[in-house]
Amino acid sequence: MSRVTHLRTVAAVTGALVLTAALTACGGSSAASDDKVVTVYSADGLKGENGDGWYDRVFKDFENKTGIKVNYVEGGSGEMVQRAVREKSNTQADVLITLPPFIQQADERGLLQAYEPKGADQVDGADKDADGKWTSVVNNYFGFIYNKKELSGGKAPKTWEDLTDGSYKNKVQYSTPGVAGDGTAVLIKAMHDFGGEEPAMEYLKKLQTNNVGPSASTGKLAPKVDKGELLAANGDVQMNYAQSKDMPNLGIWFPATAENPDKPTTFALPYAAGLVTKAPHSANAKKFLDFLLGREAQRQVSEVGGGFPARKDIKATDANAIALEKIIDGVEIFEPDWADVSKNLRSYVEDWKSATGS
Repeated sequence: MSRVTHLRTVAAVTGALVLTAALTACGGSSAASDDKVVTVYSADGLKGENGDGWYDRVFKDFENKTGIKVNYVEGGSGEMVQRAVREKSNTQADVLITLPPFIQQADERGLLQAYEPKGADQVDGADKDADGKWTSVVNNYFGFIYNKKELSGGKAPKTWEDLTDGSYKNKVQYSTPGVAGDGTAVLIKAMHDFGGEEPAMEYLKKLQTNNVGPSASTGKLAPKVDKGELLAANGDVQMNYAQSKDMPNLGIWFPATAENPDKPTTFALPYAAGLVTKAPHSANAKKFLDFLLGREAQRQVSEVGGGFPARKDIKATDANAIALEKIIDGVEIFEPDWADVSKNLRSYVEDWKSATGS
């Protein structure tokens, strides 16, 4: 199956931010006062827990090449946008990287300025903003995970409806829509698969019987699934494939519906990067964005990060790339109406809260 690249979504960790370098959000001193730094606010999923992720490699290579150190702040897509909004009068971030629809919301809130990184001409039109406000740097797909050891025969569930079975009582969890990018993706996929918002909410209301409860972080669900604390949870292909290297019981699957059990679906959720308006280190930020879309970094997306290159002229042939293509082989890939999602996200989330009592 040929790689299909569209827009990609995302996750948020409320309050729990990971800083891999010192960063003072306000006050007399700030990382932004150092001319040899670039501050990156990013959705989680691309940094390895053991220092072996795509970000780990890219940050190190970028610093070695330019002498510019990366100050990294990690959270959910929604949280990163909210933080940048709060800081508009005292901008701290130079680069913002989130999943859809949060990258579109960042643009709508005036957080991004136009800049087309070198190599952006090799990114499909659907994966970048027409006005140059953001460009996908890693392509990805929404998915679910399951415990291969605990489930009978090591087989993945097949349909959404399977998760409402009594055997999944307190064994299912998904991250919070509106906060986590991949949690928001649950709503998007359910509305697509069930044919509208109302039937999707009816299903999620039923699922609530087995749902453990909200989770601000999608990434924290994988260890629970691997240990058997959960049997199924949401995630995304890039993050979960990378995690599976250290979590042998983790499997990736794509829910179908009972009406069409042999037609699993997914959609693309790329990590999209943009230059922040009034970035303290705009020149450094541009160099960093150029680096992310450079041929070397893009070749490492699958080999190191377990993701899909954003550049269409990079044809990855490494073992990870082959395995990733196999994972999505036979899965129908649809393209969400991101303009609609961005416009109506708040009402969708409120309706979800009402349906589930969350």
